[in-house]
Amino acid sequence: MDLRDIELTSSLTAVMAVPEGTGPWPAVVMVHEVFGIDENMRAQMVRLASAGYLVLMPDLFSRGGARKCLTATFKALAAGTGQAFEDIEVAKKFLLDREDSTGKVGVIGFCMGGGFALLLANQSYDAAVSNYGMLPSNMDEALSGACPIMGNYGGKDAQLKGAKAKLDSTLTTLGVLHDIKEYPEAGHAFMNPKQGGGAFFGTLLRVTGAKPNPEAATDAWNRIEGFFSEHLS
Repeated sequence: MDLRDIELTSSLTAVMAVPEGTGPWPAVVMVHEVFGIDENMRAQMVRLASAGYLVLMPDLFSRGGARKCLTATFKALAAGTGQAFEDIEVAKKFLLDREDSTGKVGVIGFCMGGGFALLLANQSYDAAVSNYGMLPSNMDEALSGACPIMGNYGGKDAQLKGAKAKLDSTLTTLGVLHDIKEYPEAGHAFMNPKQGGGAFFGTLLRVTGAKPNPEAATDAWNRIEGFFSEHLS
């Protein structure tokens, strides 16, 4: 497994994970959660690359860190356009231009990144996975013509109450192939291997139920690997 930091442009950095062997492999753009590219996000990259995918995670906070870039990134997410989307597109092109890429590409995101994954589902990807990502404000418009979508949500996630049912209903109406699951005993960020947020925010998150749930995470990852295998092979 080759996991390394790279520079995509003079102002955009990323982390790349390349499976063992010679390839070619399907490609996946992974979009990080609100805390940026931390230990949890690197672990998620390793998990997916170990299943046989080229994985690239652009650092959406490249231009000044989370404190400076977080507001702009969330504004882009709310508007459906902006620098963050441009950076993700650069990452996708980088993957598809590699000789060890099959030409198939998916997108997957966690938390904030899951919201981006939904909005990118109709932007020339072959499959999209949103893990506890916020729903688009105008779901009918944002998800029309989308590629196959998988979603994983926690039943105890107060931030996204009812998200599974709403997303399921919209995608069914739009005729988009989808697989959305809610885990009754899981909260937000349940797929993280370790508690996210650091010492201060991690304690607050744990109190609200935003903490790892290994059982739900294992099931979600098994489903993700099957989903990508079906649509990116």
